[in-house]
Amino acid sequence: MSSEKLNNISLDLPADNRRIHYAEDVGEDRTPGVGLRRSMSAYSIRSSRSIEPELALPVTYRTVSIDLDEEAQSRAAKAKHKLDKNAAEIADLDYHLISMDEICKRFGVTLGEGITSAEATKRLSEYGKNVPSPPPRHIFRQILEYLFGGFGSILLIGAVLVFISWKPLGQPPSQANLGLAIVLVAVFVIQSVFNAWQDWSSSRVMKSIMNVLPEECHVLRDGSKVSVPAPEVVPGDTLFFKAGNKLPADIRFMEVSTDAKFDRSILTGESLPVSARIVPRESNYLEARCIGMQGTYCTSGSGTGIVVSTGDSTVFGRIARMTNAPANEQTPLQKEIQRFVFIIISLMLSMDIIIIGVWAGYIRKKHPTYMPVDTFIVDLVSIAVAFIPEGLPISLTATLTITAGIMKKNNILCKSLKTVETLGAVSVLLSDKTGTLTKNQMVVTDVAVGSSAMSSDDAADSKDKRTALTQLKIVGAVCNAGEFDPTTTGLPLAQQKIIADATDAAVLRFSASLGPIEESRGLWKKVFDLTFNSKNKFAIRVSSATSEESLQASLAASEVRNFSRGEDLYLAIKGAPDVLLPRCSSVVGEDGEVHPLTQERQTCIDEIKDKWSAQGKRVLLLARKTIYPGDIKSDPTDGEYERELVRFSGADLIVCGLVGIVDPTRPEVPEVIRILRGAGVRTMMVTGDFKLTAQAIAMDCGIITCHPSQVDSYENLPRLSGKATAAPMNGSSIVISGPEIIRLNESQWDALCNYEEVVFARTTPEQKLRIVKEFKARGNMVAMTGDGVNDAPSLKAADIGIAPGTGSDIAIEAADMVLLDSFSAIVEALRYGRLVYDNLKKIICYILPAGQFAEFWPVMTSVIFGLPQVLSSFLMIIICCLTDCGTAIALAYEKPEANLLLRPPRNVKKDRLVDWRLMLHSYLLPGIIETVCSFAMSYWWLDSHNFKFSVLWWSFGDYSGAPSDVQNNSVSLLNKASAIYFVNLVVMQWFNAMATRTRYLSVFTHPPFFNRATQNWRLLPAIVFALVMAFIFCYIPGLQPVASSSTVPVAHWFLPMAFGLALLSVDELRKAAVRRWPRGILSKTAW
Repeated sequence: MSSEKLNNISLDLPADNRRIHYAEDVGEDRTPGVGLRRSMSAYSIRSSRSIEPELALPVTYRTVSIDLDEEAQSRAAKAKHKLDKNAAEIADLDYHLISMDEICKRFGVTLGEGITSAEATKRLSEYGKNVPSPPPRHIFRQILEYLFGGFGSILLIGAVLVFISWKPLGQPPSQANLGLAIVLVAVFVIQSVFNAWQDWSSSRVMKSIMNVLPEECHVLRDGSKVSVPAPEVVPGDTLFFKAGNKLPADIRFMEVSTDAKFDRSILTGESLPVSARIVPRESNYLEARCIGMQGTYCTSGSGTGIVVSTGDSTVFGRIARMTNAPANEQTPLQKEIQRFVFIIISLMLSMDIIIIGVWAGYIRKKHPTYMPVDTFIVDLVSIAVAFIPEGLPISLTATLTITAGIMKKNNILCKSLKTVETLGAVSVLLSDKTGTLTKNQMVVTDVAVGSSAMSSDDAADSKDKRTALTQLKIVGAVCNAGEFDPTTTGLPLAQQKIIADATDAAVLRFSASLGPIEESRGLWKKVFDLTFNSKNKFAIRVSSATSEESLQASLAASEVRNFSRGEDLYLAIKGAPDVLLPRCSSVVGEDGEVHPLTQERQTCIDEIKDKWSAQGKRVLLLARKTIYPGDIKSDPTDGEYERELVRFSGADLIVCGLVGIVDPTRPEVPEVIRILRGAGVRTMMVTGDFKLTAQAIAMDCGIITCHPSQVDSYENLPRLSGKATAAPMNGSSIVISGPEIIRLNESQWDALCNYEEVVFARTTPEQKLRIVKEFKARGNMVAMTGDGVNDAPSLKAADIGIAPGTGSDIAIEAADMVLLDSFSAIVEALRYGRLVYDNLKKIICYILPAGQFAEFWPVMTSVIFGLPQVLSSFLMIIICCLTDCGTAIALAYEKPEANLLLRPPRNVKKDRLVDWRLMLHSYLLPGIIETVCSFAMSYWWLDSHNFKFSVLWWSFGDYSGAPSDVQNNSVSLLNKASAIYFVNLVVMQWFNAMATRTRYLSVFTHPPFFNRATQNWRLLPAIVFALVMAFIFCYIPGLQPVASSSTVPVAHWFLPMAFGLALLSVDELRKAAVRRWPRGILSKTAW
C-alpha cells in the first residue's frame, strides 16, 4: 500500500498538529470473518504472573481496570503510590519531550513508509521479542508449599509422634510402629511429589489455554499496512490503533483523532479515560498525553504512533521487573473445602478428646497394661489420619484442571480455575445480541426514500427514484469507515470482503449495489470523522467538495445553488432513527428534492421504521446538512470541534432515507435458549437496538415465548415503595428500554428481576452495568456476554464475563471466559461447570464411609468397650492414603449425568459442597453397611476359631476366658481379623464407587463401561491398584508383622462382593425412590 493510500494521513501538517481519521475506524463492533484473530492484545492472558493491579503494574491482567465501585479511588491511590516509587526507573526517558522529527530520526523511520521488513528483522534480533521477562521463581517457598500444603504437616507430625512411640516410648520397640512411621513419611513424600506434579500439570493446562488466542496488531512496513504478532513489534514500527485496542508497546502519538482517549487506570490510577494529544506539554513521562503506554486501552477514537519501547523497556516492563506477585486469593470452592475440613477436624478433635478422657480417667487406672503410652499415641494419630481426607486437595485441583482441559477441547477458554467452579452456579445469563445471538453478518434488505419503502433489490433496479437513491447512496458511502479488500475485487459484490464493522459493511455493500463506491467517495474529501459510539448512537463525517460534480450528484437542485464549493462543508450522518429523526426538519422526496418534514411525512417514516423493527430488522436513518462558514467556529484539528459539531447536528437535518438491516439469528440459538431454560438459567437480551427490533429478535431466538400482546412493559411494573419482592404483573415476559431503566425504583427492580423473560433495549454501557449489579444484588449469579468496548464494564462486574474470540481486546481482557466457537458452547460450559461441583461431592461421598467412618469405630470400640482394635493403625493409613486415593482421583473424570442440565442452578449461599444431607448419606448408608459388615466378618472368623466375642467384649486385653491355644495365638488371630476387616472395606469400596458415580441416575442408565457418553475406564486401574495394595500388605510375609496383617481366606474375598452388591442395590432402590417421588422424604434428604 502506497503512502498516499494511508487513509488520508495529512503529512503536510506540522507534526504537533496532525490528526488522523482513517477509514478503518470502528465502533464497538468487530470486523466480521476474522476467525480467532484479534489485534493489539498485549500479553493479556499469556503471562503466568498474577498481580493485583491496585498494588503494582502487572505483566498481565485478567480483567480491565474500569471504575466500578466505591473502592476505585482508594485503589487508584495505591496504584499511583506504587508508580511514584518506581518513577526513578523512567526518569531518563525523553520521548515525550522531543519533536516527532527527532523521534523519526532516532528510530530511522520514514513517515508514510515505516521501516522495512529487513530492518524489522534486524531490530527484533537486537532488542529481542516484545515480551515481558518471566517473574522470579521462589523455589524454596514453592517446595515448602508442596511439602506442607494440604495435609502434609499433619502427616509429618503424625510420623514424628509414631517414631517417638517406636523409640524411646516403645518398651520393647514395636516393629509395627516403625513401619507405620515409615509409611507416614512415605505418604508425606508421595503427596508432596504429587502436589508438585499437579501444580505443573494445571499450570501447563492453563498456559495452553492462554496461548490459544493469537495476538496481532497492525503496523506500517515497506509502505504497507500489515498484521504482525505483538511479540514481533519492534522500536520504530508505525503502529495503528483504534477503539478497543490495547497497546502492545510504548508509543509516541503521531496522528490521533479528536476523540482518542485511553484508559490508564491500570497503570497510573487515573479513573477517567485520558485524551490523547500530539503536542508534548507534560514534563513527567507518566503524565504525558502524547505517549501511549503498553497495557493501556484505547476507549474511543483512533490513530497512529511510533513504537519507542518494547518488552522490559516499557513503563509496563520496568515496573513489572521490580514487582513480586502476591499470594493468590482463595476461590469460593477452596473455601468450601476449608469449611469441610474444619468440620472434619472438629469431629476428629472431639473424638480424640473423648479417647483421651477415657484413657486418662479409666483405662490408665483400671487397665494400666492394656494401652501403654506408645499405643495410645498411635491410636490418636490413627484417628487423625483416618478423619482427614488426604486425597481431597489433590482431587480438587485435578477436578478443576481436568474440567478446564475438557472445556478447552470444546473451544471454551477459562482464564482461571475459579471461572470453572463458578459456572455451575450461574442463574442469569445477560446476552448481547450482535455477534452472540446473531451471526454479525448484516445485510441491507429494505430501503425507504421519501414515503416509499422497497426492497434493496428493487432499489437497485428503480429508475423513477434514481435521484433520491443516488443521494442516499452517497451519504451511505461517504459516512462510512468501511473499505473493500482489494484482493477480493474480482468477486461478485456479495462475496467481496469489506474491512469494517458489520453495520458499516452492510451499508457500504448496499451503496455499492446502487453504483460505484469509489466515484461517490471521490466526490468528497474527508475533513473530520466522529465514529459511532453507544452513547450518541450516530456517526458523522464532514467533507469538502472536490468538484462541481460533487454538488450535482449529492444535493438537491435547490441546495446546489446555495452551496459554495470552496467554503461550505458537507455533513453526512447515520444513526438510530429515534435519535436522529427529532433533529430533522426536511426530507428528500422520491423526486430527489428537499421537502419540509410535515407531520404526515414523519408519521409515514415512523410507520416504516416500526414495521421493519417489528420484523427484527435494525433500522438506520441517513441524513445530511450543509455547514456554512461561521456555523462552527473551531478548527477540525481543535478538540472543541467535536462538541460544536454534535451541537450543530442537533437540528435542521435533512432525511435522505432509511435502510433496514437484517442480522440473521444463529441457527443454534433457539435450542441453546431452550436448554438453558430447562437448566434453570434465565437468558435475557441486553442490546442497544430499538425496542420493537429487540423484541422481534428475542422472539425469534426463543428468549420471549409468549404472544406479543402478553409482553409486559414499563407501565406494568409497580411503583410501590420499599423493597418487598414483587411478582410479575401480567405474564412472564417484559421488554424495557434504556430511558425507562433510569426511572426504575427499588420496588420496580424487584419485580423486574423476577421476570423469567426480559429484554433490555436501547441500553448504554452505564445501564448494562447497572443491570448486572441489580441482578447480583438480588442473589443471582450473573453471567454476561459481550464483544464490544461498551460491554467491558458489565463483563468485569458480572460473576462471569463471557466474550467471543472475535471480540475487541478490551472485551476479551475484561471477560473470564472466551468462546472460540458459537453461542452453543455456553451449554457445554454450563454442563462442565456443574460437573466440577458434582464430581467433588461424589469424591467426598466416596471417601467418608471407609476412609473415615469405618476406620474410626475399631479405635473407639477398643477404647470404650475394651475390644481388640480389629483394624490395625497401619492398614488405616493404607486405606486413607493409597487404596481410596486412586479411586477418588478416578471419580474426578466422571462424565456428566444426563439430568445435570435439568436441575436448578446451585445457590452459592445455601447449597454447600458438604452439607448434612451428604454426611447423613455417607455415614448412615454406605458407612454403617461397610462398618457392620466388616465387624461381622472379623468377629465371625474369630468366633469360628474359638475366639468368642463374649471373651473379647470388655476384655481390655485380658483373654483368659479363651482356650489356651487361642491365648497363645491371639496376636496372629487378631492380625488375621484385621486383614479381613481391611479386605472387606477395600472390596466394598469398589461397589461404593459404582454407587456414588451417580447422584440420581441408575448405574444401568449411566454405566461405567462400554458406553461412550458415560464410561470412566480409569475406575478399572484404580480398582486394580487397590487390589494390588491389599495383596502387598496381606500376602508378603515380610510386611505382615509391620502391617499387623495376615493372609485372608478366599471366602473373605468373595463375601465382601456380595455385601457390596447389596450396598449397590440398596442405593439403587434409594435413587429409584428419589426419581419416583421427587417431593418425598428421600428426595428431601438426597445428597
